[in-house]
Amino acid sequence: MLFYRKPGIVNVKMIITEEKILSNIDKVQKMINPNSKKQIVELEDDAYFKDLIDSIKSYINEYPKKKNFPASVYRAARSLVEYATNQFEDNTKQIEKLIREREQNISKANELKEILYMAENNDKEWKSRVKQISSAISEDATEALIVIGKTKKKEGENYESAKKLIHAKISNLEANLHIEIDMERIEDRSKALSYIGIEIAEALKGVPAPMEEPAKVKEEPEIIHDEYIEQTRFEVKPSLWERIKNSKLIRTIVYVCKIRVVLDKPALPEGRGENK
Repeated sequence: MLFYRKPGIVNVKMIITEEKILSNIDKVQKMINPNSKKQIVELEDDAYFKDLIDSIKSYINEYPKKKNFPASVYRAARSLVEYATNQFEDNTKQIEKLIREREQNISKANELKEILYMAENNDKEWKSRVKQISSAISEDATEALIVIGKTKKKEGENYESAKKLIHAKISNLEANLHIEIDMERIEDRSKALSYIGIEIAEALKGVPAPMEEPAKVKEEPEIIHDEYIEQTRFEVKPSLWERIKNSKLIRTIVYVCKIRVVLDKPALPEGRGENK
């Protein structure tokens, strides 16, 4: 067990047990589960989430004898980091998809502007251009373009309504409101996921990886000491968070979502409960 100073309360200590830390790790994993009903909205405003991370980090950092560090906590914490890393990588894929969708919408908006101009000015190619874009736009937008193109005097209620509808479609495509909302949501999740990696993965670097207990097998031939260590050592996947640092999409995420994640020198809120 470990004594841990509760944030915000002076001279008050509570005992953090192995079971409590395992419970906290489980709570964090549930909070970042994409299928969870209660998800993190904004990392900066989620004090409960950060307190859970701080308790885990402090337990790891302040554990007196690292060689005797509880294997169950090590494995659970390591599993949490890997789970967060996988979620982060999924986010990069979602961001890439949203970027492509946004680019397509902007391109479609520009094409609609061009076709609208052609329809308004009775360009000889306006009908063929409307036919080409009809599969990529809604039926009411296609009908509106036809009304605009066929109206000779370029006036009247139907004509003005059709123009208004097309201008609204163009504005919506340029604004990409639903995409921006999705990007903001992913940004908040990515901040929380990277916070886990920065705080917990770094703390685990100072803890020796535990060894698995040798499996009981019948009449196994005797092996030398080095082979035993190699076969029973807990497999530590090298630098899980390097997968994020080396991600080809990390620059895109930072640029598009403005995620201020610096993995070598964290600019995120520092965990409370550390030794100063």
